[in-house]
Amino acid sequence: MRGEKSGNFFLMPNEVFLLGLSPGELVVYSYLKRCENRKTHQCWPSYKTIGKAVGMSENTVRKYVSQLEERGLITAEPTSVLSPDGRKRNGNLLYTMHPIGGVMSQFYQEQFEHLDLLALRSRAAARLEQSSDPGKKGHL
Repeated sequence: MRGEKSGNFFLMPNEVFLLGLSPGELVVYSYLKRCENRKTHQCWPSYKTIGKAVGMSENTVRKYVSQLEERGLITAEPTSVLSPDGRKRNGNLLYTMHPIGGVMSQFYQEQFEHLDLLALRSRAAARLEQSSDPGKKGHL
């Protein structure tokens, strides 16, 4: 089978399952990966097309696209088209799929920052408790 080309599959990075995506985010991301041009990492299905393929309303697709953008997995940019009478109209969004390595780096950075914040809060709470109880001795 070496050398044969088949269009009946698409690649999904394993790391995407570490991000804690909701089922809706995962299915919309999966559909965009299916549509993605593997050379340009872009695609432009409409909300309606995505919704029909995954069984969601256009508004629900819009919500999940926005969440995928917030997570850094994709960028969605407006496009325009010329109508037959020469007027400029809005086209479908152009989706760019971001490399998973960069997405994971950002995800881990956010996790470390969250852990640092929790550690600071814990130390502050311990100091506050110690300062409010004069019977306790020692430093944290």
